[in-house]
Amino acid sequence: MEVPRRQDQSLPERKGQKRKLDQDDVEEDHREISAPSADARQALLSEVSAQVHILNSTFSWSESDRAAAKRATHVLAELAKNEEVVNVIVEGDAVPALVKHLQPPPSGENDRSSNPYEHEVEKGSAFALGLLAVKPEHQQLIVDTGALSHLVDLLKRHRNGSISRAVTSVIRRAADAITNLAHENSSIKTRVRIEGGIPPLVELLDFTDTKVQRAAAGALRTLAFKNDENKNQIVECNALPTLILMLRSEDAAIHYEAVGVIGNLVHSSPNIKKEVLLAGALQPVIGLLSSRCSESQREAALLLGQFAATDSDCKVHIVQRGAVRPLIEMLQSPDVQLREMSAFALGRLAQIRDGSPASVDTHNQAGIAHNGGLVPLLKLLDSKNGSLQHNAAFALYGLADNEDNVSDFIRVGGVQKLQDGEFIVQVLNHLLYLMRVGEKAVQRRVALALAHLCAPEDQRTIFIDNNGLELLLGLLGSTSLKQQFDGAVALYKLANKATTLSPVDAAPPSPTPQARLFFGLDVWLVSISGDAHSFKSSILGSKDSFFINVYLGEQYVNSPTLSDVTFLVEGRRFYAHRICLLASSDAFRAMFDGGYREKDARDIEIPNIRWEVFELMMRFIYTGSIDIATDIAQDLLRAADQYLLEGLKRLCEYTIAQDISQENVSSMYELSEAFNAMSLRHTCILFILQQFEKLSARPGHSHLIQRILPEIRNYFAKALTKPNPHNLRP
Repeated sequence: MEVPRRQDQSLPERKGQKRKLDQDDVEEDHREISAPSADARQALLSEVSAQVHILNSTFSWSESDRAAAKRATHVLAELAKNEEVVNVIVEGDAVPALVKHLQPPPSGENDRSSNPYEHEVEKGSAFALGLLAVKPEHQQLIVDTGALSHLVDLLKRHRNGSISRAVTSVIRRAADAITNLAHENSSIKTRVRIEGGIPPLVELLDFTDTKVQRAAAGALRTLAFKNDENKNQIVECNALPTLILMLRSEDAAIHYEAVGVIGNLVHSSPNIKKEVLLAGALQPVIGLLSSRCSESQREAALLLGQFAATDSDCKVHIVQRGAVRPLIEMLQSPDVQLREMSAFALGRLAQIRDGSPASVDTHNQAGIAHNGGLVPLLKLLDSKNGSLQHNAAFALYGLADNEDNVSDFIRVGGVQKLQDGEFIVQVLNHLLYLMRVGEKAVQRRVALALAHLCAPEDQRTIFIDNNGLELLLGLLGSTSLKQQFDGAVALYKLANKATTLSPVDAAPPSPTPQARLFFGLDVWLVSISGDAHSFKSSILGSKDSFFINVYLGEQYVNSPTLSDVTFLVEGRRFYAHRICLLASSDAFRAMFDGGYREKDARDIEIPNIRWEVFELMMRFIYTGSIDIATDIAQDLLRAADQYLLEGLKRLCEYTIAQDISQENVSSMYELSEAFNAMSLRHTCILFILQQFEKLSARPGHSHLIQRILPEIRNYFAKALTKPNPHNLRP
């Protein structure tokens, strides 16, 4: 999982570009302006127009013109420091005038050899435009007016060999202006690259003035965010060695910007991430975890979390080089973002990747717990900050996957916290996000964890709506025996929670020996002495009409009393009553009321069924309740299926299910398929999941799993979508 990166930590960056002028920039005309009223707005617009007029009329090397232009740019910059009046400044046509003064005026015959206020006017214009660009709606206007090419030229002012204070100031202001223009604007980021802005910015990382270094790094940080072409060019310009050296700087502002650039370079870019690691970034990044600058600590923790996703070897290096202990200490920081990023990094270190040596990741998990990570992570679950909870929970899910941590987990109340804590509702959305877009290994780990820990009322959301079921089935159908076992355990756990669709776990109840209505709008009480023909017409009036089960009682089983039909089974006569048979199933209704020859026959021969089975089937029809021995249950199931006796069929399935074993579960599943015995089939599925480890050693097991996967999918799809009134949230 890649945690979404705040663009260049936008809030600190934007504030950073609105720094007050250096002392040498301050004129005596320093003013404070608040949000203007109507009259004040008009006065402000007049002031802006006056300064714009000065700029438009002083584009020459005349000393008086340069002094006036310098003053005008500073006045506009001072006004632009108040965001409430930025729109008024732009409305007063200040942008074209400021852009014009980003370049030196043309040289004339009468100009003196010296250039008064060289670099000063350009610096003031760049500073003012950078402040105007703080508002996104003005970024494109400034670029379309031609500012970018001039700003890129200003980045190169030092190349003529003169490195004065004025030169460093104009370079810094140009870099700051590019930062604000490109902030959260992908098209302008691309324009900066096209205008050739990246190579001089990379060159400035080696500049002697630390403020210029910081400004250049800030610009590169913005340009690298979510722009692959810019990232590649920054790396191609050999920025990495200098950036890594900056990580070791004693200046907090320098290493903060450097770690920010590297973080944006590696974000969603696996190849660059590998190059950064090969260039030696890991140790200085770990060193920043102990920095006195909380912003650098936060960025370093986030970057380590991204490094940890590279491979297991990288995780080992992170742990071996001492990252775990400072990360755990950061969990207890008063800084919320610091706690969040350290939890994220620990979570990545604790996750097991597919294809990696299990021992490597388990050592990391055990190391985090051994160094005291469990308790502070559990405390973070009580935070009111949802993102902080999400990252802490993700880390805990990884730690909970290690057997070595189980005792510690239970001792500190971790299992109960994960299962019963209120945070589950808040963290669920984040985990679902991981399950949808994370790496396949992360998706599977989240699905496995949620199968064990989620509340029953969340099962449909997680496993049906967000595809968690397919992830578990993917594990069950994989070629890895461990993954199969993990998937089976999780699915069995899930099935136990879906109590409303558990398989037949009790025999059907016995009815009273009275006529019983099962479907319909009216209640019919039928007497054995009633008009059978009239009754038959009433209940068989249409194909979709209801039917009534009529239980005549034990005394009428194979009794010639009032018998109106006789069955011949294995040469023996069985006396029956059409009214009872008509009410028992569609098969008998079709026999006696359809176009079959049995309709009017007095004696009906029943082939392919044993007397004991037929007698037991008829006893159920007459009484609704029988005892079934296991040695006859399968034959009776076949008869019940043939004559569409659903009640008897369920009773047979229940009896057969009691006899399922590791030796016969495969044949029992085949039996359920042959007679569409769904309850028996579901019982076989759950038995296979429960006994998966033992069954896996038996021949044909893999083939059986592949064969039943579609039915497992169907079972859970129904089980997890059927409403459970006992598990609804209040």
